[in-house]
Amino acid sequence: MNATTDCLFCRIVAGDVPADLVRATDDTLAFRDVAPQAPTHVLVIPREHHRDIAALASSDPALAGRVIADATQMAAELDLAEFRLVLNTGPSAGQSVFHVHAHVMAGREFSWPPG
Repeated sequence: MNATTDCLFCRIVAGDVPADLVRATDDTLAFRDVAPQAPTHVLVIPREHHRDIAALASSDPALAGRVIADATQMAAELDLAEFRLVLNTGPSAGQSVFHVHAHVMAGREFSWPPG
């Protein structure tokens, strides 16, 4: 998928918008959320633009797997023994930036169900 100039995360990938990078691979970037919902709140995104996890899983299941694998590797590198991994799909599910991203959150108790 092509990057879109109106996508915040595509602009971060391009280096046009600064981000507090935590981890970078050939396929993904991980950076701290600007409005953290936990003491540790990192977003992991594919460098390629895909609207949400459903679109990514449909068009490139291997990359979807790498996003998850990179999120768990990043959590290990941050010494997070326990964490929550969240992928929102669509506005009613809480997605506000329409470039697939995994939230890796840790450092506090989380309730269930979320929301």
